[in-house]
Amino acid sequence: MLLLRMVPFVQRNFNMVELGPRGTGKSHLFQQVSPYAHLISGGKATVARMFVNNATGQRGLVAQYDVVCFDEISGVSFDQKDGVNIMKGYMESGEFSRGRESIRADGSIVLVGNFDVDVAHQQRIGHLFSPLPPEMRDDTAFMDRIHAYLPGWDVPKLNPTYFTRHFGLVSDFLSECWSHLRDQSRLAAVQGRVTYSDALSGRDLSAVNKTIDGLLKLIYPDAEVSIPEEDLEWAVRIALECRRRVKEQQRRIGAAEFRNTQFGYRIGEGIEQFVSTPELASPDTIGLDPLPPGQVWAIAEGGGDVGPGLYRIEAADTPGAGARGLLNQAAPAPLRESFKVAEQNLIAQGRRLVGDRDPREHNLTAQVRAIDTAKSGAGLGLPILLALASAMLQRSIRGGLITVGNLSLGGGVETVLNAAALAEHAMEKGATGLLLPVSARRQLLDVSDEVATKVSFLFYGDAQDALVKALAE
Repeated sequence: MLLLRMVPFVQRNFNMVELGPRGTGKSHLFQQVSPYAHLISGGKATVARMFVNNATGQRGLVAQYDVVCFDEISGVSFDQKDGVNIMKGYMESGEFSRGRESIRADGSIVLVGNFDVDVAHQQRIGHLFSPLPPEMRDDTAFMDRIHAYLPGWDVPKLNPTYFTRHFGLVSDFLSECWSHLRDQSRLAAVQGRVTYSDALSGRDLSAVNKTIDGLLKLIYPDAEVSIPEEDLEWAVRIALECRRRVKEQQRRIGAAEFRNTQFGYRIGEGIEQFVSTPELASPDTIGLDPLPPGQVWAIAEGGGDVGPGLYRIEAADTPGAGARGLLNQAAPAPLRESFKVAEQNLIAQGRRLVGDRDPREHNLTAQVRAIDTAKSGAGLGLPILLALASAMLQRSIRGGLITVGNLSLGGGVETVLNAAALAEHAMEKGATGLLLPVSARRQLLDVSDEVATKVSFLFYGDAQDALVKALAE
């Protein structure tokens, strides 16, 4: 994240926001390190000073400096009503107008400010752009011009232990290097090596490419050096995370327009990976992003006084002699039975489920984590089967989906006794989809209006049908 702070110095027309706690050095970099950066601290910002003085023709700060940083952004305002609109236009195209003349500039725009509350509370009361001035904070068009949202809350507060005793670069020399790097690009070296998911719009791709380009220039200032795959993936993940953070705030304001935020990528011919923002992700909550291959959410009916229970199943596939088993220590008998049912059905229906891959030539393991008080693992045959098949196929299960159902050793789908209660529990856990046997369809006619509007029901007739409907497209 400290490297990301430096990207505006090496990337033309790069727009970035950093909001977080005080004392992390947000404004220091833009005030003390480079003469090519200019810091505006709170108060009024004039259009004439920022862009162009129509009376004299004098070009503004964005044409004079490589980086223009607004400090204490919550207190910044323009002297003219159309100031924000002029800035939006410049952030989009790098141009602004003086009468009939269109003027180009390449100064980057950085907005830094402080949170008065922690991130979790900020998300409960609004969104992560709330500290911005009123004319910016709820403007999704303005947000769309932001290429990266740097999570200032992840940057440690500065203290003497972070300062080196070794040699360093004189700041004047470093700033000159940064300024020269603005004339270069590393995107040609990575062209064709990364494929992105369909969730990224044109502006998203432009933002991600700018961030990747800047990060790679910082760690590979020599344009002749080849960029290894692990460093490329590191830059791609940071760029996607910081752009997705922008999209998630837009989705909070305009859910219909910005509903698809499942940012994913593939390096070469590898597996598609999805990138989430850490402040939204939790291992025990159901997100909208597809899980990694081999992972499945499931709900099973409880027994006695115990209600339905949520489980997270994680399966792994490695080449081998066909060893299979549960990784759970002292697994309950019902859970061992569920795994046995899944294992036998995978072997018996292997060609229908995983094609020419032979389960007997793979080491397949699974770990089942109980999230609720129900921990027996009874009735999880189908979800474990889907996890094993997903791991073998190296394909993800669709995001927000919970699976329900058990199988017999012969492959038959067993009846679900209380589908309405399971649907209610799925909604409470944040699921958007519930995959369950078609025999349970009539039971769901009596679910509450809230469940019916928040959870989509997918019905399957057999294991193959369930796998096809569960896999992410």
